[in-house]
Amino acid sequence: MTPTGTDDGTNEGSRGGDGGAGGAHARDGRAPSKRDATVVRDALGVGVAVGLSGFAFGVTSAGSGLTVLQSCLLSLLVFTGASQFALVGALAGGGNPFTAAAGAFFLGVRNAFYGLRLSQLLALPRAVRPLAAHWVIDETAAVSLAQPTRRAARIGFTVTGLSLYVLWNATTLLGALGAEAIGDTDVWGLDAAGPAVFLALLAPMLRTAADRSVAAVAVVLGLGLLPFLPTGAPVLVSALAVPIVLSVEGRKLRAGRKHEEGHDMHEEGRDMHEEGGDMHEEGPEEPDVPRREDP
Repeated sequence: MTPTGTDDGTNEGSRGGDGGAGGAHARDGRAPSKRDATVVRDALGVGVAVGLSGFAFGVTSAGSGLTVLQSCLLSLLVFTGASQFALVGALAGGGNPFTAAAGAFFLGVRNAFYGLRLSQLLALPRAVRPLAAHWVIDETAAVSLAQPTRRAARIGFTVTGLSLYVLWNATTLLGALGAEAIGDTDVWGLDAAGPAVFLALLAPMLRTAADRSVAAVAVVLGLGLLPFLPTGAPVLVSALAVPIVLSVEGRKLRAGRKHEEGHDMHEEGRDMHEEGGDMHEEGPEEPDVPRREDP
């Protein structure tokens, strides 16, 4: 699936109208072929690195009681790692299938927001959009949004999506077959593979203090409610971490603005007071009295 919109993409404007490939060439001094090769290399690196973790999903899925066919269908049709791990993790813990599916669904909603941004950036033909939508995930969005031109974004999206989709599904099959061959995965400690990979995928996304705060509050809510709610339900409740943190951040922002406004008013008042003091020290100006000359 090589997305195209114009003849070769070289006359297209990039995000925000950067003048297309020619404009990018003028800025970085590299020929389009070299720039494309760099994008392909970076996209392959992401696709291969993340695609290999499909083995852990296959093992975890088989360990949760799903068959090899069910595990492979999840990767083929769902293809969003975090949601897949959440689903099989909840099932492995004895959770209700509907609750597990709901948790996986809410985790996958973020891909819809990626799609809104990528639809403008990639501007793919209508015929390939349904196929491309299946590849809208964290990794393809990250690689595409990091590119300076539309052509580079399309290449990054295609190479990342294709390599990741092929490897993820291949390693899912291998992991499921391997888990079926070794029997009880709990004996080998492979039941921890899913959470470990999930955390590995999540950690790089926690770039800001707000991100880390949301993660911390979600962990507290999830673990704190674990003894009281059915399996899988704490994951849903932990989503409340987002509005909680946003509310606190909003209050801090408003308090900071009020403090700054008060500080500015205090500075203005002090300046006015100093000016008044200077005028008091100088006193009123004496009128000029003509001097009397002696006869």
